[in-house]
Amino acid sequence: AVQLMESGGGSVQAGGSLKLSCRVSGSTYSWMCLAWFRQSPGKEREGVAHILIGRGTTTYADSVKGRFTISLDKPKATMYLQMNNVESDDTANYYCAAGHSYAGYCRPESSDYANWGQGTQVAVSS
Repeated sequence: AVQLMESGGGSVQAGGSLKLSCRVSGSTYSWMCLAWFRQSPGKEREGVAHILIGRGTTTYADSVKGRFTISLDKPKATMYLQMNNVESDDTANYYCAAGHSYAGYCRPESSDYANWGQGTQVAVSS
């Protein structure tokens, strides 16, 4: 099993930056996907960014492309989400997750991810 623990959430002004971290422990493998999801009250959980452990291939939701960057530091077993030029719509609880890839592709479907962190809250003020 994979254990995940997020950190780095907090309050930030619109246009500012924030960096989330996710410590990954347990058994991982090259075709596993790591991902960041977010959920705000009254909305469905949304896949924000995904990375394939082996190749480092990344995918992003259209809403964050050009603003957010997902990365993985393998020696530190830590995944990051660099959030730049944040907007009020980025306010949510952010979760890191681990799951399966399909044909070398990480899908933004929460059902593909079996392991989840407890979440960290991000609040963007205007």
